[in-house]
Amino acid sequence: MKFYPLTLLTIIIVLFSLVYIFFKRKFAYWSDRGVKYLEPRIPLGNLPFGRYEHLKTIFGNIYALKDKSPFIGGYIFTNPVVVATDLDFVQDILVRDFQNFHERGVFNNEKDEPLSAHLFSLDGQRWKSLRMKLSPTFTSGKMKFMFPTMVDVAEKFCEALTEVLHKESIHDVKDLLARFTTDVIGTCAFGIECNSLKDPDNDFRKYGRLTFELRLGIIGRGIVMQFPEIAKFLHMKIFREDVTEFFMRIVRETVDYRRKNNVKRNDFMNLLIELMDNVTTDNENNVKLDKLTIEQVTAQAFLFFAAGFETSSTAMTFSLYEMALNPHIQQKARKEVNDVLNKHDGNLTYEAAKEMIYIDQVINESLRKYPPVVTLRRNAHDDYKVKNSNVVIQKGQTVVIPVYGIHHDSEYYPNPEKFDPDRFASDQIRNRHPMAFLPFGDGPRNCIGLRFGRMQARIGLIMLLKNFNFKVCSKTPIPMEFSKTIPTLSPANGLHLKIERI
Repeated sequence: MKFYPLTLLTIIIVLFSLVYIFFKRKFAYWSDRGVKYLEPRIPLGNLPFGRYEHLKTIFGNIYALKDKSPFIGGYIFTNPVVVATDLDFVQDILVRDFQNFHERGVFNNEKDEPLSAHLFSLDGQRWKSLRMKLSPTFTSGKMKFMFPTMVDVAEKFCEALTEVLHKESIHDVKDLLARFTTDVIGTCAFGIECNSLKDPDNDFRKYGRLTFELRLGIIGRGIVMQFPEIAKFLHMKIFREDVTEFFMRIVRETVDYRRKNNVKRNDFMNLLIELMDNVTTDNENNVKLDKLTIEQVTAQAFLFFAAGFETSSTAMTFSLYEMALNPHIQQKARKEVNDVLNKHDGNLTYEAAKEMIYIDQVINESLRKYPPVVTLRRNAHDDYKVKNSNVVIQKGQTVVIPVYGIHHDSEYYPNPEKFDPDRFASDQIRNRHPMAFLPFGDGPRNCIGLRFGRMQARIGLIMLLKNFNFKVCSKTPIPMEFSKTIPTLSPANGLHLKIERI
C-alpha cells in the first residue's frame, strides 16, 4: 500500500507524456512538410482557449504570416488546415481545379435536424442536382420580374419609417434593415406580408433573429466544423428547436394552402412546390432526379430566408454607416439617385437601378470592407499537388480562404481601412486580380442568390437615400465593434444612426 501514491503518480506522468507526445506528433504535420504555419497550442490548435474569437480573427492571424508561398498552415484542434494566401492558388481551388474542391465539408444532420440539409451544406451529387434544380429561380429574368415587388415593399418600408421618425430620430439601422429584408423575402419566397417595421415582433422577424443564435459554443462549432461525422454520431444540432419547428410549420402551411387553393406565384416557394410534385431531369447525365420531400423544401426555404435577410441587411447597414461617417460619399450617392430617377419620371424601374453605378460601388466597397461571410471553405476530394510546389493537399483536407484577410490586404487595397467606393470603378476592377473580391465566393459554388441579394440591397439603399439623410450620433460605434458570437460579420451592439426625413 505504501507504494500506491508513487504508482498513481507514475501512471499520471505516463498518461500526460503520451498525451503530450500525441499532440506534438499531430502538431508536427506542417513542419514535417516544410510549410510555414502558425504555432498551435494544446489542445485546440489555433482556436482560442476559454474565450470567443471571430473567424475573421482566427484565420486573420494565420493569413498575417503570408509570404511568397501559396498558403500558410494552421490547425483546428489537431486537424491541419490549408489557409490560402496567394490569389492564383485561390483561383485554382475555386475555379480552375473546382472538380477536386467542390465539397465544403459543412456539417449537416438531415435525420436529427432537417434544416441543416440545405444547398450550402450539401456535397457531391446531392449538391449538384439541387443546384441545378434551384438555379432557374435566380436568373436575371426572374430578378426583373421580382423587382416591382421589392420596390413596393421598399416604399411601404419608407412610409412606415417616416411615421416612426415622428417619435424618435435615432434608431438601430441594423434592426430596421433586417426588418426590411425580412419583409422582402417573406413576400418573394413565402408570399407572406410580414410588415416587420410596424410589427417588429411578428414571427418571421422573431425567428430571423434567433436563426443566428446558434446552440453551440466555440468548442461545439469546432467539432461540427472539423469532425462532422462525430458530431452526427453525437446527434449534435446547430439551430434552436423553436427555429426548426417554426420553419417546418410555416412551409407546411404555405404548401398546403397553395395546393388546396391552386395558388400559383412566380416566386421561390412555387418552384419548390413544383420540385416536390414533379420529377426533373439532369440533362447533362440524362438521369431523372428524385422529387424533393417537405423536409428538403423546408431546408432550402430556410436557407433562402436566412442568407437573404442577413447578408443584404448587413451590406446595407455598413453602407449607411460609412456614408454617415463620410457625408461627401452620401451626397454623391444621393445626387446619382435623384439624377437617374428624374430621367425616369421619378420611377424606380429595373433599368433605372442598373444605371446607378455609384450605388453599386458603395455596396461593393461595403462588401469589401465588411464581408458578411469572412471565410470560404473547400475540402479536397482527392490528393492534390499544389502547383509549383512539392506539397500535397491530402484527400479530405480542408482549404480555408480568408475572405476578410484578402479584402483587408494592402497589397490589393492600399489603405484598406479607408472606405473608398472608387476602388470599384471599372478601371480599378480590371487592374485587380479577380480573386481579390470574394463576398459571394467564386466558381461553380458561388452564392446562388447573389443577384437577388444585390438587387435587394440596391433597391433598399436607393429608396433610403432618396427619402432620408443619415448622420452619426452619440450612440454610433466609432470605431466599429464586431460580434464575436455570430458567424457572419455583424455589429456587436447594433448600429445606431440619426435619421432625418428629406
